[in-house]
Order: sequence, then structure tokens, then C-alpha cells
Amino acid sequence: MRIGFDSKRLYTNFSGLGNYSRSLVKNVQALYSDNKYFLYSPKIKKTPETTFFYDNTNFKTYLAKTIFKSYWRSFSILNQLKKDGVQLYHGLSNELPLNLKKYDIKSVVTIHDLIFKVLPETYPLIDRNIYDIKFRKACLQADKVIAISNSTKTDIVNFYSINPDKIEVIYQSCSPLFYKPIEQQESISLNDQYNLPNQYLLSVGSIQKRKNLKLIIESYQYLDPEHKLPLVIIGRGKQYKKEVIDLISLKGLENKVIWITDLKDNKVLRAIYQKATVLIYPSFYEGFGLPIVEALLSKTPVITSNVSSLPEAGGPNSLYVNPNSPVELAHSITQVLTDTKLRTTMIDEGFKYANQMFSPNRVTKQLVSCYKEILNNKKLHKNN
Repeated sequence: MRIGFDSKRLYTNFSGLGNYSRSLVKNVQALYSDNKYFLYSPKIKKTPETTFFYDNTNFKTYLAKTIFKSYWRSFSILNQLKKDGVQLYHGLSNELPLNLKKYDIKSVVTIHDLIFKVLPETYPLIDRNIYDIKFRKACLQADKVIAISNSTKTDIVNFYSINPDKIEVIYQSCSPLFYKPIEQQESISLNDQYNLPNQYLLSVGSIQKRKNLKLIIESYQYLDPEHKLPLVIIGRGKQYKKEVIDLISLKGLENKVIWITDLKDNKVLRAIYQKATVLIYPSFYEGFGLPIVEALLSKTPVITSNVSSLPEAGGPNSLYVNPNSPVELAHSITQVLTDTKLRTTMIDEGFKYANQMFSPNRVTKQLVSCYKEILNNKKLHKNN
């Protein structure tokens, strides 16, 4: 197979969409090395993560040779795809070039979430309109739509009236790094760098209203004094972060909160996960919820919300709360801290679940099976 990937996020994004793109492409090539892989991007940011692809002879990278990069990504790229003999093009981040079918190129698009539809108040109007047009067209044009959770699949069907048979749920895999326990030296380095306490609650993710960090702060008033562990927050934010800081001050919890905003190394993140007492992820909505899987693979218990895709990510042995109830969250924190049997089950069974459901081999085989189905011209359902 000759497979092309939209690699804009692979080469320029170093959070969710970029991590998804790099993991997927790396895993596919490692498991199916006989295929030819082409990466298309308007530009490149050179880092150790992206150099792996750019300097790797297993991939051919094509950069836009025009100042009109958005136009190239939607239209002009088609000539290059045809020249490279690409049989199937995978839009890794919610969109596709237009008119692929006219060039006889099959296509797949990954839809990560429809947050801008579910929680429109969290996006500016112009962004919502642009995303709506791009996502809808991609879903209509693609031979197959990949949703990264059943929750996202349901949203695609509800908002865009796409035939559910056209949508395949293929979960996001996690970096192999998180499958490995930390070494003693890493633990020492972590303590030297951040001086973290022996026990702490952990929050990971961008600091924005949807992530619902305030709920954790509000839950402290319902915890017994001995259960008010320090809270380590990893993430960056702007306006909502200011609101969180104000709430922390109002509750008199300044001495309980440790902010980490300069984290760039996933090895350090892995160490922080593995030493945490519990990950708390009370988001109002997620397309998937990767920090949950990272925590489970790090053998850290998880408390998260009982909405959207989060139960899919957390599995049957995580604890789930109403994202509007600080009382429920406080109760769950207390359970994890006081019930040794429950905690052990959450750790052991959570790791098994994540290792089984989201392993690179499992996810990659599902993906390539999807590619082959399309290229073998098996009957594909059309939109209603």
C-alpha cells in the first residue's frame, strides 16, 4: 500500500493531535514496514520528536512550496498525491483535501471530538463555523470515518447524520513510554527538579473551563483534614487559570497546590504519574481522555467524570463522578485513600484494561484492517 498522511499536526503540534499523529504513523510503519508512507505538511518544527520522521528513510516528507499553505493543504496537494501514487490518504486531524474522489484516491478521516458542537460556548463563533464546515465535508467525503471513541461516533451520527456503518471506532494508542516503570534515578531526578511530596493528587491537562479544574478545588472543603493531600497541576492556561487561582485563594489552599507549567519531557510526566496517589480528571467532555490511559498504564488509580468518552477510557474499575458534584468527588477521593482493597483493584485491573484495549498492536492492526477494507473495494456503506 502507498499511504499518505496529513502531517501538519505531526510536525507542528506537541499536545493531543500531534501526539496522536506521531504515535499512529510510527506504529503503522513499525508493524507494516512493507508499505510506502508519505507525509504532507505545510511546515515543520524541528524537534527530536519530528526529526525521527523527517530524517527517517522509511518516510517521504513533502513540504508545501507556496506561501498559500491553507490553499495547498485543501486543493494543491492533490497533484502531489497523484504524483506520489498515493492510494489512500488519512486525514489525522478532522479534515481532508477536497475532491480526492476525482483523483481516484481513497480516504479516511479521524474525528477526535465535536466539542465545538457539544459545548459551543467554549469556542468563538468564527472558529465554530470553520470547524463545522471542515468536519462535515470530511465526514461526507471520506470512504471511512474513524472515531476515537464510541462517544465521538455518537456525536458524529447525531450532528452530521452520517450512517453509523461508515464510522469505525478505533481508540487512540498511548506512547510505549508509559508501559515502562521508572528507574530509581528518574525518581531521584524528579524529586530534585520539583520537590514533590510523597503523596499527592494529580491533575493533567490544559487549564480551561471544559477540564473543570475548579471541581477539584471545591472538593477540598468536603475532605477530612488528613485526606487533603497536595494537588499537583500539570498544564497551562489563561483566563480560566486566573479563575482557578482566585478560587484557591478564596478557599485558603495556596499551600496545597503545586503548579508545573514547564513540563516538556514525557519521561518526567511518566514519573509524575507513577508516583501520584490518584489522577483526578473531572472534565465535562472529552473525545477520548488520553491522560486517563497514561495514568492507568502508570498503575495510578483514576477518578474521572461519568460523561462522554471518559468511561470508555477509564474502564470498569476507575471511579466516576458527576462533574458538577464536589461532594461526589470528595467521597471518591476518600475511598481511594482509605480502602486498600479498592485501591489495589483499581491499580491492577486498570492496568490490565488499558494494556488490553489501547495497546499499539491492537489499535494498529484495527487501523490497517480498515485501510485494506477500503482499498480492496469491499462494499462500503454510503451516507443516508
